[in-house]
Amino acid sequence: MFKEFLYLLRKNGLKVSLTEWVSLMEALDKGLHDSGFTSFYHLCRCLLIKSETDFDCFDRCFLDYFKDIPSQREISQELLEWLEKPNSPMGEFDAQQAELNEQLSQAGIEALFEERKHEQWEQHNCGNYWIGTHGMSIFGNTGMSPNGIRLGGQSEYKRAFRVAGERRFRDFREDSTLDIRQFQSALRRLRQFSGLVDLPRTQFDVESTIQDTAQQGGMLKIRYKRPRENTVKLLLLMDSGGSMEYYSTLCSALFQAVSKSRHFRELKIYYFHNCIYTRLYNEPMIDPKSSVPSDWVLSNLSEDWKVVFVGDAQMSLHELEGFYQGHREDGPRCGHDWLQLFRQKYPHTIWLNPGDRPDWGEEWSHSYDAIAALFPMFPLTVDGLEIGMKKLLAR
Repeated sequence: MFKEFLYLLRKNGLKVSLTEWVSLMEALDKGLHDSGFTSFYHLCRCLLIKSETDFDCFDRCFLDYFKDIPSQREISQELLEWLEKPNSPMGEFDAQQAELNEQLSQAGIEALFEERKHEQWEQHNCGNYWIGTHGMSIFGNTGMSPNGIRLGGQSEYKRAFRVAGERRFRDFREDSTLDIRQFQSALRRLRQFSGLVDLPRTQFDVESTIQDTAQQGGMLKIRYKRPRENTVKLLLLMDSGGSMEYYSTLCSALFQAVSKSRHFRELKIYYFHNCIYTRLYNEPMIDPKSSVPSDWVLSNLSEDWKVVFVGDAQMSLHELEGFYQGHREDGPRCGHDWLQLFRQKYPHTIWLNPGDRPDWGEEWSHSYDAIAALFPMFPLTVDGLEIGMKKLLAR
């Protein structure tokens, strides 16, 4: 059964054994895929793929081989046509309705969505109940609700937690942002870069000893290698609040994954808002009562610490280049000066950015470019994290 799929997986470097393939055939014969294409995808991935780091390759192969299989309709074509052709102007913002919508859980919204799909028989716009556009409803597109499910249209305010009808197979692709599991998997992939550093060669190297002894006709030659010991010290500095609110879930996932990781010998995490000034904060709430002086960090953490900034690098010019209140005449006078101090102190520093370069405001694009000129900047994706860590840990 579709043995060409097996050959395609192997051709792309996925080590799928015949035993695993037979297990898949048995599972299909028993109907464990529930006669659904998405369930079939998860069944294949579960039985054929051994490591999360291979999910991306598997997804590419799966989409390539089954690209002609039509997706299962979650919403009717008639409803999609209504949503693509709204015939009304934008409605009025309702603060009370927005507050009610924001209190709804994702599970609750999903349940309501199933009800509306079976109740709705005509086009609706500018309302707060039906699936439509230009209103306060939690279903539709180009609306004003702070959360909900988008159907059709284009993402404008990035408030929807899900896009209806969208295939979400490639949840570990290189250009996707990360959740906790994906962060942990990416960090596992990067463990090799933190080992084999400049330590004394004290660990007995079995393979090299055998090879050199054989090459000398049996004359024993003992070889040693550097121990695979984790010596990386990481300072994680995260932007919090403002435009970063949209990425709060992503940054929370990064925090949890890094906190639980065993890939760093020492780890310190601090927060700032938009740019670093005189203090760094222990909590994302940016409470001055729970903070440390930036000077203390620069004085007490040696230059061998690796530094990772996380932020969208977007702020007004006065926040980056304007003199902040309380600056010293003999010290840094603006946020850009503080960033330069960190760049000068720590040669191994990168910036991970969850967003794209803004093209809608000159001030914000200027701040983005100024920070990108100071630090190597990488997208906060699987591929960006790996490239950034290689840069960070390079000798």
